[in-house]
Amino acid sequence: MGRTTMIAQGPQAQQIHPRDWSWPFWPAVPLYPYGKRRTVCTEVVKDTIWTFDQPHGILYTIVPIRMTVVKLEAGGLFVYAPVAPTPECIRLLNELVAKHGDVKYIILPTSSGLEHKVFVGPFARRFPQAQVFVAPHQWSFPINLPLSWLGFPQSRTQEIPEDNSQFPFSDEFDYAVLDINLGRGSFGEVAVFHKRSRTLLLTDTILSVPEDPPAIAQIDPYPLLFHARENGLEVIEDNQANRRKGWQRISLFAIYFRPHALQVAGLRQVFADILKAPDRSKRAYFGLFPFRWQEDWQQSFANLRGDGRPFVAPILQTLILPQGPKQVLDWADKVANWDFEQIISCHFDSPIKTNPREFRQAFAFLEKNASVSQPLPEEDVRFIKELEAGLLKRGIATPPKEKV
Repeated sequence: MGRTTMIAQGPQAQQIHPRDWSWPFWPAVPLYPYGKRRTVCTEVVKDTIWTFDQPHGILYTIVPIRMTVVKLEAGGLFVYAPVAPTPECIRLLNELVAKHGDVKYIILPTSSGLEHKVFVGPFARRFPQAQVFVAPHQWSFPINLPLSWLGFPQSRTQEIPEDNSQFPFSDEFDYAVLDINLGRGSFGEVAVFHKRSRTLLLTDTILSVPEDPPAIAQIDPYPLLFHARENGLEVIEDNQANRRKGWQRISLFAIYFRPHALQVAGLRQVFADILKAPDRSKRAYFGLFPFRWQEDWQQSFANLRGDGRPFVAPILQTLILPQGPKQVLDWADKVANWDFEQIISCHFDSPIKTNPREFRQAFAFLEKNASVSQPLPEEDVRFIKELEAGLLKRGIATPPKEKV
C-alpha cells in the first residue's frame, strides 16, 4: 500500500488561480468555505484507491468531506460519494483518468445526506459517459423533487439494485444497503467493499477522529487558529500546537454540537470583548468569539478519540439508528462478514485501520444485553438528548424502537 498526497505547493501553488477552487452552486447548501473549495488528493492504495478531501462546515467548525476513487481491474474508475467538481478537483481526477481510464460509475451512497447529494448532478455532467447509481428512497426538503430536477442525468441514473448480482461490477465489489424509514424521509447508507484491497467504503455511519488536523484543514489554518483561542482578545498565532488545539476543539464541537467542556460567554462579556478585539475584520466575524473552554476539554477529546477507535456519531446513536435497530444490526452483520482491514469514511480520519469485529462492536449500543466497550460520556451527549426530547415533544421525531 502507498500513501501520497497531491496538492499544489510552493511555486506551483502560486501559479494556480483562485478560480480553480470555484464552486458556483454553493448557495444550494451554504456551508463554509462557500464558493472557494480546495481539494487534496491522497493515494491510499498504490495505483488502486485515492481519496479527494475538501473542507466543509459552519462557523469555522471545518471537517473533511471526502470522495473515494477506485481503479477497476478492467480499466476505468469507480467514484464513491462525489465532492464539489471544482476545476482543481477535476484536474486532479483527470490525471487519474489519463492513466487508468474514464470514470465509469458514480455512486451516491446516501439518501439523507444533502451535503453529498448536492454535488452528484454537477459532477456527473463532467463525466457524461459514467453511469450514476443512487441509494434507494431519495428525498429532498422542503419540497420532495425528482432527481432530474436536482440535476441528476435522467437517462443514466438508477437506484442501486437490491440484488448484488445485477451490479455491473459485482465481481470486484460487494455492497449492503441500510435503509431506515424516518417518516418524513429516510436514512440510507450504502456500504461498499472493494475485495482486492480489502477496503470498506462508508459514508456517515462510522467515524474515527485523528489527533492532528488533516491535510485539507492545514492549507488554510485560520479556522483551526480561530478556535484555538481562549477568548476574543487573544491574538491569532500560527504554530503546530495551536493548529492541533483548534482541530481537537473543532472535532468536539462538530460531533457533540455542545460538549460539556464548551461554555458560551454572556452577551455583556461578548460585546465587551468585541470592542477590544485585536481583529474586527469580516474574516474574524467582526471580533465575535463567544466560546469558553473548560480546563478538562482535552480529556473530553481523549474520550472521544479513544485511541482512534471507530465509532458511530452521537447524533446517529441517539436520533437516527434507534429508529430501526434490527435493520441496522442485520446490515452491520452482513458488512462484518466481509474481510476488510481498513475503512474509508466520508468524514474525519481516513483510512481507519480496523477489522470486522471492531466495526460490529461499534453498533452494540442497539443491543439489549451487549456491553459497549467505550460508551459516549453522558455529560457530552446531554445536548443531543435534549434535542431529541424537544423533537419528540413537537412530534417531529418518533420514539426509538426497542433494542434487539
